[in-house]
Amino acid sequence: MIRQLQGAPQPSDTIGALIDAYIAAWPGLRRKLTPSTQDTYRRYLEVIRGLWGNLPAEDLRPADVEALMDKIGTEKPGRANNILYALRSMTSWARGPRGLLSTDPTHGVSTFKSNEGHKPWTAEQLAFAEKNLTGMLRRAFFLARYTGQRASDIIRLGWTDVDGDTLTLRQKKTGVQPVCPIFPELEREMATWEKRPGPFLLQDSGKNAGKVVTTNQLWKVFDAAREKHPELKDAVWHGLRANAVIRLRQDGMSALQISATIGMSVEMVERYSRHQDRKAAAKAVLREYRERKL
Repeated sequence: MIRQLQGAPQPSDTIGALIDAYIAAWPGLRRKLTPSTQDTYRRYLEVIRGLWGNLPAEDLRPADVEALMDKIGTEKPGRANNILYALRSMTSWARGPRGLLSTDPTHGVSTFKSNEGHKPWTAEQLAFAEKNLTGMLRRAFFLARYTGQRASDIIRLGWTDVDGDTLTLRQKKTGVQPVCPIFPELEREMATWEKRPGPFLLQDSGKNAGKVVTTNQLWKVFDAAREKHPELKDAVWHGLRANAVIRLRQDGMSALQISATIGMSVEMVERYSRHQDRKAAAKAVLREYRERKL
């Protein structure tokens, strides 16, 4: 009764109910979750709900989570890690003083190691997307590929963010405000877009056609495209961020210049471009070797 009068969340029997309680508690958390983190957690908590939503929360065990990580992580380690992050955050919140959960189903479960960052799209995937994607998804592809911005930011870009031959928007996740050049490829594509208020990306089908696109909706449309086109099976939005870094690196830009252009730390720029730098170094060595033999 005292807990009810204090407005404290009530114990949940199922994992689905616990997810609902956790999301409802976000506005009152002492350590606030950024909007982008909320979007990410919400997306992967829905995966958990689909798997275990009706299961009593106390019945979920580390062995179950470990088995899920192995199943998903074999092909999609990043997705598996994100699911674990969301579940771990929720169970951490539910345990302790709140008393909504007495055990930690993520205890001892580790993430998959990822040292190279998100995998860039292959040349074949880029060419396929440019040839086959249409509508809102095509716009999203061009924006992500040539600005290097996250999905949570490209859905917010619009004509009001255009300043001559650049695009500027404060990033939702970090608050950084990069200045992105509008490369000729993107400029040609944008020339076909109508000039109107609001974001470039609008839903182009269904009862909500013409309304703004959320990050989750963008992923749903992209997931449907990946199901339809095996060529894009392992492609992710963040991979285009890597492609943008590699392109600028190939054009001779420094890590500091790329950092300012894309709004990414210098360390992350170097992480994404490490493979490209090694290839360039190898070619330079080979070129010098051949010149000496002449």
